[in-house]
Amino acid sequence: MAQARTDYTKVAAPQALGGIRVTPHRIDIFKYLMICMVVFTIVSVFHVWSRFKLVDLNLEISEISRQLNETGQEQKRLKLEAASLKAPARIEAIAKNELGMALPTEQQVIHVK
Repeated sequence: MAQARTDYTKVAAPQALGGIRVTPHRIDIFKYLMICMVVFTIVSVFHVWSRFKLVDLNLEISEISRQLNETGQEQKRLKLEAASLKAPARIEAIAKNELGMALPTEQQVIHVK
């Protein structure tokens, strides 16, 4: 049997990274894109946080406005009640009916000079 000679000059040399050559230019683009993605992510998170904070503050403002309106109505009601409680006719009626008081007579009045 004869031995066959193999010609190794026609064999392709293996290429790095599956046949894709990585050049410094591609690495620079990759770094730039990664920086852009990080910046975009940070800006997006800040935007979502600021919108959430805005909605939360609007809800707080509306709640405080509601409480302010209720407090104003309560104040008006209490002023009306205070005015009705210190009416002279009411005080006189309570003094006569419940406490048994009467207006003083001439003999009960003493004039101080």
